[in-house]
Amino acid sequence: MAKSSASKTIDFAEIQQRAGKIALLLMDVDGVLTDGKLYYLQAEDGKMFETKGFNSHDGLGLHFCHQIGLQTGVISGRNSPAVIERARMLNMTYVYQGLMSKTGAYEEILKDACITDEQVAFIGDDFTDVALMCRSGLGIAVANARPEVKEVAHFVTEASGGQGAVREAIELILKSKGLWESLIANFFNQF
Repeated sequence: MAKSSASKTIDFAEIQQRAGKIALLLMDVDGVLTDGKLYYLQAEDGKMFETKGFNSHDGLGLHFCHQIGLQTGVISGRNSPAVIERARMLNMTYVYQGLMSKTGAYEEILKDACITDEQVAFIGDDFTDVALMCRSGLGIAVANARPEVKEVAHFVTEASGGQGAVREAIELILKSKGLWESLIANFFNQF
């Protein structure tokens, strides 16, 4: 069971129905695609730079999305070259960074993709994600999200951010669309 934005309990059948309509998966970065830790390293010139750690299971899940034509993207409050590179590697369609208020980017993405709110899933973990989680057709909170964020989510993952939560959300969407079994069969037939 999960809580909706109206704090009423919704059953898994409704979550699957919502997930079956998804055409675009958007997410926050820190605490969702990563475990939220920021690593500062010193470059050869002595300046500090920030980097992040990403989960390979999430990465393969995002490749699955690309393979079936499900668009993906990030809307993050922080700026990071590591995010740009990871998004490039995973063929993400949309990358917006440095936005504490994410609604403008979200609206721009919907317009560009020619889709409605109900066709979007948004994965978040903190207060800056709540507006998009409530607005999207499928608001997903990671297991380590703030309690208030979990309260507004349609679905809460069992995995924490940076520990396979994105992959879990992707599998929910693909299974709800009836695409998971054939995708896996095709994947294993490559070997």
